[in-house]
Amino acid sequence: MSEPTVAEATDSIYAALRANNADIDAHIAALKAALAREGIEQAVFDPTRLAQNNRSGRKLMQAYFRQRGVSVRFSAS
Repeated sequence: MSEPTVAEATDSIYAALRANNADIDAHIAALKAALAREGIEQAVFDPTRLAQNNRSGRKLMQAYFRQRGVSVRFSAS
């Protein structure tokens, strides 16, 4: 099984968020590994694809990912 790219890992996180955070920690770990492999420092998410696209939802997501070693920013929509 090949390692997922950052885009694939990000898509799996969107799917996990839609599925009530199913296996989110495993998807975050895969994203962290993909970011390291590709030399990218921050994961970029589209806020329109998030389940809770409000300030508190985005801040909660950033804090949760930061605790797991992934820096998150959101693209301008």
